[in-house]
Parts: sequence; C-alpha cells; structure tokens
Amino acid sequence: MLELRIIRNLLSALFMIFCMNMAPTTVIANEIYTPKRGTEERTDVLNAIRPLIEARVGPPVEFVVDRLRIYQDWVFAVVNPQRPGGIAINKTDKNYRLSEFQDGLHTYVLLKYAYKRWNIVDYAIGPTDVFWEGDPLYEQFPRNFIY
Repeated sequence: MLELRIIRNLLSALFMIFCMNMAPTTVIANEIYTPKRGTEERTDVLNAIRPLIEARVGPPVEFVVDRLRIYQDWVFAVVNPQRPGGIAINKTDKNYRLSEFQDGLHTYVLLKYAYKRWNIVDYAIGPTDVFWEGDPLYEQFPRNFIY
C-alpha cells in the first residue's frame, strides 16, 4: 500500500512538472515581440508593406523601422520609407503628392498572417492623429501591441 502511494505521488509530481513546462508555450504564443533585424520573419513583413509604398513613390524603397510588433498572427508596424542608402524620398516627385492631411510618409500598417503570407488589413500614411483610437478592429489587441 505504501509503495502504491509513493508511485502515485511520484506520478502526480511528474505530471505537475510536465504541465508547468508546457504552460510557457501558451504564454509565448500570446506574447508581443519584435522580430530581430535580418530574420526571415521581419523581412517577410517589410516585403509585404513595400508594394504599398512603392505604388505611391516608385521603387526602390527601404524602411527605417520605428516599431514592429507581432502578436499571434498580427503585426503592427510603424515605418519611415526612404531610398536605399538612407536617401530621403523626393516629396516633389511626380509620383508622390503630399495631401494637406498628411504629415510626410511616416506609415502605420496592420497586417494579418493568412494564406501563407502577411496581408495588409489597414494602413495610414502620414496620419496627423491617432487614427486607430476607437476603431473596433484595434480594440481587440492588447494596448502595448499598438502603443
């Protein structure tokens, strides 16, 4: 009887250790993180944003990343487009016209991973206000994902 109780306690302890080791997997899946420079994940996100900007200012475009956060299958990115080598984009170019409601090319993009790629769901180029505030689409995310 004593041996059976010892075995049962040992199995319970092993099960608890197993469960404790499994718990971080769930937490990691829900954490907000920034992919490091040079990673495939970061490159894929920026490449998904690139056509949006190049359609407005012409290629080639690279980005200075102000914020790039991933939460589950969502990305919120804040980028400043420029020409390769850090050259500013000519805002007087015929391909680009600054609207009176825009404050430059500072770009905010919300992307979702679906169909084996990152897809733009919402964006704002040069917003002069916090465009996502009060939008139900953005209310589903933890505050530190956007801010």
